[in-house]
Amino acid sequence: MSDAVPVELARKPPWLKVKYPSGAGYQETLRVARAERLHTICEDALCPNIAECWGRRTATFMILGDICTRSCGFCSVKSGRPLAPPDPDEPRRTGAAVAKLAIRHAVITSVNRDELPDGGAAIFAETVRQIREQSPGTRVELLVPDFLGKLPALEAVWNAKPDVFGHNVECVRRLQRVVRSAANYERSIFVLAETKRRHPAMYVKTGLQVGHGETLDEIYAVMDDLARLGLDIMTIGQYLQPTRDHLPVRRFYTPEEFAALGAEAKKRGIRFVQSGPLVRSSYRAEEPFESQT
Repeated sequence: MSDAVPVELARKPPWLKVKYPSGAGYQETLRVARAERLHTICEDALCPNIAECWGRRTATFMILGDICTRSCGFCSVKSGRPLAPPDPDEPRRTGAAVAKLAIRHAVITSVNRDELPDGGAAIFAETVRQIREQSPGTRVELLVPDFLGKLPALEAVWNAKPDVFGHNVECVRRLQRVVRSAANYERSIFVLAETKRRHPAMYVKTGLQVGHGETLDEIYAVMDDLARLGLDIMTIGQYLQPTRDHLPVRRFYTPEEFAALGAEAKKRGIRFVQSGPLVRSSYRAEEPFESQT
């Protein structure tokens, strides 16, 4: 595998082709999301796996509304200043949707709500409680923002005892300002490290997207940092430009290159690694647990 170089390709390679969303499972997932008035990152982030995941009657629900207070260069979620406070009934409706779809491993994420004192942590905690109440057999995974590094907010989420605490570093250290200007690498590492230090039994997870012009050495440096903090689960996937207004893809990695990256992460001690062109933070998130049975 050679280092990534700035190469923009006009067309996606064949291994990135996905099927058009359709079928009974897809329609049922759509119906439940609409009935409960919920947002999904699957739709708002234009996830390429929506046909597969919704076909299996699973979705990643996005809480705290649909307007993000940050404007990252890779993300198609709407950004701006939310005019409404968090909906206190949203956690209940999220739990109801998980129960109706019989989701066995629920992944819950959110927009950033930096204007809130707790960044929305209380809503995350209540969502965990509602899922546990309405669907007791469901494993709960959270993919949270950095909460500006505020420990009281993080503690509110930790105290809810999700099965998996996820927070994405997104890209290598050098490219943080370009890819996610309102966040930073050090804060993300702090969030992950503090979670593992204070709650060693909790599964801690992060995601890395490649294709922004990073080098292999930079990717390996991220893996080393994650291994040192005791990370349990890592996802590595291909960045795809959602619209012309977003950052261009600098390189498409091959499936073989993703396999090699996954092997490198495991060699460094990260226990569960999902690495592939279409891998996303919540894609087949149940697999690390099912592989243990």
